[in-house]
Amino acid sequence: MSEQRYFLDVNIPMYAAGQDHPHKAASVWILSEIAEGRLNVVIDAEIIQEILYRFGAIGIPQVGTVMATNLLELVPDVLPITVSDVRFAVTLFAQYAARGVKARDVLHAAVMQNHQLTHIISTDKHFDLMEGLQRVDPGDLYNNR
Repeated sequence: MSEQRYFLDVNIPMYAAGQDHPHKAASVWILSEIAEGRLNVVIDAEIIQEILYRFGAIGIPQVGTVMATNLLELVPDVLPITVSDVRFAVTLFAQYAARGVKARDVLHAAVMQNHQLTHIISTDKHFDLMEGLQRVDPGDLYNNR
């Protein structure tokens, strides 16, 4: 298993499960690396909520249930969201919202920073704007395999 511990953004399992897309192959590969124990990742509770929300919103909640269950089996290390995380997320939102960083992503950033995590595997480039975080593009990991 890799020494580096990564936060896994929701877009990786979403692209892996979705239709053909430029990020699909890299996302599928990342999930297989996790399954094989070669990538050490964590998620937070909000990642599961994002999956359930998305598939509920498009009228296929059963897909969301299966996908969330599968992700929980693949990544059993789910960080909680605490009051401290929420307070820090509000501070981060005040700092980064005007630059396009979304509310759910400042929550991920707060959880990460409160758990001393610095690296996030994500296609979302707005994480590049946030001090203390290093976004790892899934395509870069895939191309350097």
